[in-house]
Amino acid sequence: MDDLLKAPHLLMRPMREVDLPEVMRNEQAAYSHPWTLGTMQDCLRVGYCCLVVSLDQALIGHAVLSVGAGEAQLLNLCVAPPSQSRGVGRLLLKRLLRIAAERQVDTLFLEVRSSNQAAIKLYQSEGFNEIGLRRGYYPVSRQRREDAVIYAKPFV
Repeated sequence: MDDLLKAPHLLMRPMREVDLPEVMRNEQAAYSHPWTLGTMQDCLRVGYCCLVVSLDQALIGHAVLSVGAGEAQLLNLCVAPPSQSRGVGRLLLKRLLRIAAERQVDTLFLEVRSSNQAAIKLYQSEGFNEIGLRRGYYPVSRQRREDAVIYAKPFV
């Protein structure tokens, strides 16, 4: 286990509107095509499960989970680049898996860029199975798009 996860000031809590500037800085630093502020605000407004992880009061990760009709969809899982590959993503994912189980979902779904091998390895290690592919789903540039790999984890 990375020492970061043992830090006494590591905290996971629900995301709040006041967190959004820092959440957006992490989102923009981590992704070539980040979510917009409006999308994040909408997720909070409609009551999705939105979490943040902070270390010494600085946000280092966030996640968004939608739950409904017996299913859950992991919509966003982001770790600030300096904190990547240190267990923060797994910590967030495990919390979301517990929340999905508590809400008695049948299956948790997610999509990931086919090039994001670190995320794919994480999801597979937590029991997700590849169930499909969305061709050309993610933008790479104006002329290019990348496939999304669809994963599912059943709870029944």
